[in-house]
Amino acid sequence: MEHLIPIGLNHYLTISAFLFGFGLFAVMTRKNAIVVLMGVELILNAANINFLAFSKFNGGIAGVMFSLFIIVIAAAEAAIALAIVINIFKIFKSVDVSSIDTMKE
Repeated sequence: MEHLIPIGLNHYLTISAFLFGFGLFAVMTRKNAIVVLMGVELILNAANINFLAFSKFNGGIAGVMFSLFIIVIAAAEAAIALAIVINIFKIFKSVDVSSIDTMKE
């Protein structure tokens, strides 16, 4: 029989830190608006993992409620942000965030 390593809080926090780091890297270094939005989603998922991990190990329901709230906010953010990106593409013919520096009157 194999000896399995129990998954503890440190494992969840390590995964969450990697996700947050990848998301932050995508937001800070990429110029494509879609990739920036995907980075924001990774950061929100890292927060979800933290809330759920602390909820599991502390025995409370508050972490689950926060996680559900973040999922709803992320869905709304994705819908609104994609609508904005589509409008930006219609006007500027690009989704490069560094080339979008003027406001249309």
